[in-house]
Amino acid sequence: MRLGKVIGNVWATRKEEGLQGVKLLIIQPEDAYGNPVRTHFVAADRLGAGIGDQVIVTSGGSSRFIDKDNPIPIDAVVIGIIDSTEVKRGEIDESSNRND
Repeated sequence: MRLGKVIGNVWATRKEEGLQGVKLLIIQPEDAYGNPVRTHFVAADRLGAGIGDQVIVTSGGSSRFIDKDNPIPIDAVVIGIIDSTEVKRGEIDESSNRND
């Protein structure tokens, strides 16, 4: 799972059948302190996140199964809208951050 901020929307009038009714958002990944990391990506959303919201995103094969009876062709999905976070400064070794 990753933290990120919704920075935009994607509109597609034509998309795979399983994606009908699924909102697509542009997500900017963030580190634990809210600083942007890596490049942005598109994630599916059924929770109602909007621009400016901080979200939790999962990616990879597990994201395809947001509806266990009907896997859909997605790489990332919003699984939570963050209310707040708390990170004690110095608790994370920033030199070990990965950019994958």
